[in-house]
Amino acid sequence: FVPFLRVSENVCFQLCGRRGEVSIPNTEENPGSGKVEKKMPEKYIREESMIRGPKFVVRLRSHTVYENSAIKLFCTVEGYPTPQVKWCATDDTAMYTAVASNTHGQASSQASIIVKSKTFSPELFCCFSDAVLPEIKYTKINITFTETFDVTFGKEGDKATLTCRMTINPNLANLQPEAMWYRDEHLLKESRWVKMESGGGVAKLTLTQLAKDDEGLYTLRMVTKGGDAVHRACVFVDDGPPPVPQAPGAPMDIKIHDANRDYVIVSWKPPNTTTEGPIIGYFVDRCEVGTETWMQCNDSPVKICKYAVQGLFEGHSYYFRVRAVNSRGIGRPSRMSEPIALHLVINSVRGRHDVVTYYDDLEAEGKAPGPPSKVCASETDRTYVVLSWVPPVYHSKAPMWYYIEKLQVGAGSWQRVNTKVPIRSPRYAVFDLLEGKDYQFRVVSANMYGISEPSEPTDTFYVHSGVPSAPGQVIATRETDTSVLIQWVPPKDPNNLIGYYIDSCVKGSKNWTSANHKPHKQTRFVVHGLTTGETYVFRVQAINELGLSDESQESAPLSVRAALKLPSSPYDLSLLYCDGESMVLSWKQPLRSGGADVTDYYIDKCNVAKKTWKEVNVPPIKERLHKVAGGLTAGSVYQFRVYGANMIGLGDASTPSTPFKCEAWTTPEPGPAYDVTFTEVRDDSVVVEWKAPVYSGASAITGYFVEKSKKGSDNWSKVNESSVNHCYLKVSICGLETGESYVFRVRAENANGIGLASTLSDPVCIKTLPGKTEIKCGVDEESGDIYLSFESCQMAEKSKFVWKKSYQEITDFSKGIAVKTSGSHSTLLFKNPDKEDLGTYSVSVTHTDGASASYKISAEELEKMLALSHDIRNPIIPLKTELAYKILERGRMRFWLQAEGISSAVTYKFFANNKELVNCEQTKMSHDAATGIIEMVMDHFTVESEGTFTVQIQDGRGKAQSSLVLMGNAFKAALAEAEYQRREYIRVKEGPHFMEFLSIQVGDNASVTLVCKVANLKKDSVFQWYKDDVEVISEVPADLNSGVCKFPLTNFSKRDVGLYKATITDDRGQDVSQIDVSGKAFDDIINKLSRLAGSSASELSIQCTAEGIMLQCHMKYYTEEMKIHWKQKDSKIAASERMRIGGNPAMATLEIVEPTDKDKGMYTIEIVDPEKTHSRTLDLSGQHRGKVVGGLPDVVTIMEKKTLSLTCTVCGDPKPLVSWSKNDHEVEPSDQYVIAMDSGKFASLTIKGVSLEDSGKYTMTVQNKYGGESVDIIVSVYKHGDRVPDIKPTPSPKRIMPPTVPIVIPTAKNVAGRLVK
Repeated sequence: FVPFLRVSENVCFQLCGRRGEVSIPNTEENPGSGKVEKKMPEKYIREESMIRGPKFVVRLRSHTVYENSAIKLFCTVEGYPTPQVKWCATDDTAMYTAVASNTHGQASSQASIIVKSKTFSPELFCCFSDAVLPEIKYTKINITFTETFDVTFGKEGDKATLTCRMTINPNLANLQPEAMWYRDEHLLKESRWVKMESGGGVAKLTLTQLAKDDEGLYTLRMVTKGGDAVHRACVFVDDGPPPVPQAPGAPMDIKIHDANRDYVIVSWKPPNTTTEGPIIGYFVDRCEVGTETWMQCNDSPVKICKYAVQGLFEGHSYYFRVRAVNSRGIGRPSRMSEPIALHLVINSVRGRHDVVTYYDDLEAEGKAPGPPSKVCASETDRTYVVLSWVPPVYHSKAPMWYYIEKLQVGAGSWQRVNTKVPIRSPRYAVFDLLEGKDYQFRVVSANMYGISEPSEPTDTFYVHSGVPSAPGQVIATRETDTSVLIQWVPPKDPNNLIGYYIDSCVKGSKNWTSANHKPHKQTRFVVHGLTTGETYVFRVQAINELGLSDESQESAPLSVRAALKLPSSPYDLSLLYCDGESMVLSWKQPLRSGGADVTDYYIDKCNVAKKTWKEVNVPPIKERLHKVAGGLTAGSVYQFRVYGANMIGLGDASTPSTPFKCEAWTTPEPGPAYDVTFTEVRDDSVVVEWKAPVYSGASAITGYFVEKSKKGSDNWSKVNESSVNHCYLKVSICGLETGESYVFRVRAENANGIGLASTLSDPVCIKTLPGKTEIKCGVDEESGDIYLSFESCQMAEKSKFVWKKSYQEITDFSKGIAVKTSGSHSTLLFKNPDKEDLGTYSVSVTHTDGASASYKISAEELEKMLALSHDIRNPIIPLKTELAYKILERGRMRFWLQAEGISSAVTYKFFANNKELVNCEQTKMSHDAATGIIEMVMDHFTVESEGTFTVQIQDGRGKAQSSLVLMGNAFKAALAEAEYQRREYIRVKEGPHFMEFLSIQVGDNASVTLVCKVANLKKDSVFQWYKDDVEVISEVPADLNSGVCKFPLTNFSKRDVGLYKATITDDRGQDVSQIDVSGKAFDDIINKLSRLAGSSASELSIQCTAEGIMLQCHMKYYTEEMKIHWKQKDSKIAASERMRIGGNPAMATLEIVEPTDKDKGMYTIEIVDPEKTHSRTLDLSGQHRGKVVGGLPDVVTIMEKKTLSLTCTVCGDPKPLVSWSKNDHEVEPSDQYVIAMDSGKFASLTIKGVSLEDSGKYTMTVQNKYGGESVDIIVSVYKHGDRVPDIKPTPSPKRIMPPTVPIVIPTAKNVAGRLVK
């Protein structure tokens, strides 16, 4: 209590909780007047001891003061409903009275104020005015946090401790700072849930048993006289394990409202149900203080987050808790409420003394009470209303109670609300109102003598409905590398909004997780605990007492990374070389890149004499090595500074370099090495790397020396006694101390001596990085590739893996080396390693604290891994039995084998005499993964089946093969048994059947026919054809006499694809055969047609068309499904408006529309079948190669001793040369063999007196520089008197000879002219 506290001029009354205060102004005229003002109103007050009538806990105190002084009078009053306090006073030296009253009575308290006058003394004033009073200064205490608590995650039921350690300067025993803890700006006090400790430079807050009520932003304020030190971080509490899987989480924030003799209203906040089903309702439980028995208050779940608990006993104290229910079951209970005591005391204070009066004891009995008055709705919500009224004037000792009646507007009749439980208090909450309806209420009084008239009805009020609308747009922005700031637009219809729940989800998945488990009130929230580099989307839900709104729209995806900043400044500028006109500089990259790569550098220079800074470069520099040329004066001294820039902008400038003099370097020793770095930091070693000097001195560099020094020391020592000839060195423990920090420098050596030292490296602590991993070497079990694998213990968003061999970055991946990186794991793969791949490999991870490792592959290890790789790449499936056969019913042949084990994904192929068989009706293939059996059933085993049968199996990478030879006697025995079984089957069946099932025949004339053969027919036997289950009529009627039935597929093409079926039927039964003309079967037909077309293709010819020229190639059959390619000068021609590729069944065509010079050249048509590519060419270059026009026969028969003359016409421009050969040996002219060329176009070979030795193949070759061709003639000589041999000609195509010199293409006009002619 502060009696002399100066306040404002107005009398101020303040009611905050249970406390009231009055302030007297500095006035003599009207000491009792003033303005009464109510501050910080509360709708409800939760009391540990609920007292109905007013009661002064702290009474007013009397005071003596000087006049014109300010005085405050304090008192503390309690009661329910909240008492109204009135102040009364006569004058300043008088009695002041505070009267507190509510509906249950009054209480008062008095205090005297004695005012004394001051006697003014000028002497005394002068005496004090001459004195100089010192200014009071508080001791400044500086608090620095040395250890703080971070964002904390826990689960319900866990224990969490938040600790801060600090230094206090000065640390005075009598001025220790006060530790104040806050949760969401609410000051915390010690309780059973919260324990606090402070002292000795440590402040601790222990949450003994976490509940979702504990979630929030925790702030520690260390308060001193001179200020405070503050630290804050969030605590998140996840749902504990539910009693039933997928049951909802626990509600929270249990509060008690409107406690009176009739009921207590319990309210709570709903849990987040992101991963659970929607909540059906809630159960409210109570437990009497002093017991451990919880009793359920409601029989069925209540759907809103408020419930009126009735049936409590006066004078008893209770705890309450709430449980949520969904379709899976009942969830965990909430944290129990604070205890609530139900005490009923009515106080009435009259006059100056405290007098307690009970209304029920005043008057006589025997009369019904009067009606209540002033009925009003003191609180309304969506589904309930709290009514209050003024009791009637009542003096009977008989107890009085109340009944409430409600009227739904439009319903027409009043309904009594509380039919079973009478109401004793003039206040009651009516629940279970229908949303969106209008209501009126009235109250009647009652006692044992009767019921009063109803009160006047309340005004009509509307029951608002619904949960909040969905929040608006959600925006996510970067915060840190593990958190994201979420902001959103509040819902348009808040409907008594409680707060928000925020959910997060990795982009592309549907696994939504809760970011908070306690409703958040603001429209911005920081989501913590996210994975760096992962991409998330976010959504928000609003909450009120009725439940959760719809989800908002998802935010735009955002990758979790720290917000971008400007880079720090580069440092350690050094001069690497100067020639008197230019200087070569290097520097170290900024320590902090700002979250984005530093891509550009800018240099400023300053002539020390002029002290003016100027830009060196306008375009940015990309490397950390730059030659400053131009603008330098020999002999002058310069300083330089460097700026780094990233995508955000330009960072700060570096510290100016030491002054460098611009004079040419002439020393014979080398210049300094630069860019000294380190990798592979371990407890016993470190690898130092550097770059070679720019200035090598008077001779080539022969080696390097590395020197070390402890950080902060000037004592340097050599690491290596003999120089190394490469730019790296592994420094071992012999010269290092674990845990110490060292710096390194490098000196280069040439024939003239040791050169300048490099710039010092950054300090490195010789200590293994926590969680470090090494490179693993092995062989991939799937592919058999040899690999080096490394998983980094640290990763940043911009981190990259850099693989090196002999500490030189690997950039050439053409020799079978590949790098595969996924997340924090990187692998170096060797596809086909050899001895060149031996050596030391290292890897480092950028943007980390030095995550790196190395591995040396030796020759012995490589040999072992190559052997293992071969075994993995070439596995063998073990077989229980080799391929065997068994003859089945109807003469079918079963070929089978059994493997040790196969999977359901096994694939296999059967071959007969190296020809692959197709899985169809005639050769049906199957397998059983459980037994490992693979089989093929051949429906027709005939004479043509003799040979070797083979099966090839592949299961994953495993392979196997087995063969069975059925030839000679073994085949004959198998065939005889098969035919016997077939005859027996036909004899027993005695009905129409297929002797030969459907098959496809491709004739030499390129016809395609479906053929089958039926047997055991009658006159009334009917044969029918079907395509895709639709009957079709064959062009060739079925020949039931011979049993052979054919279905021609004229001009075969894609339109003939389908499932064909043939049936033979009579009164004895039906037999069916079918064949699928699609897929591989269709491709086989096209391949056969392509083979026929290619072998019969004519030479290309030219025809003129209305729009240009057309190249034609006649053949037995053409269809667009064939693999036919047109080429010009070895380039494939694509169909277009100018190049029209097509044809008809007799030929393939290429029409060139409006030919130009570009269309000149050699044209080729290629007809592709699986075995061979058939090609025909035509030269449209304007020149003529050597050609055989005609005259030569294909076959010549002649009697011996006759003269044979082979004569033909040849052409070509220039005139071609003609040569003859016999059986591929050149024929030399002689008396017997006469070779002639008449008029440049008639070539002949004359053989005089032919003999039997002259029989054979003769070849004539015609060729000039543009190419040529050759033809073959078969000569057969027989003896006199013998029969002339009958030799059938086998036409062989002309063989085209390529040109021997480049071809000069004539103009298109000339080509067209010749074509027209």
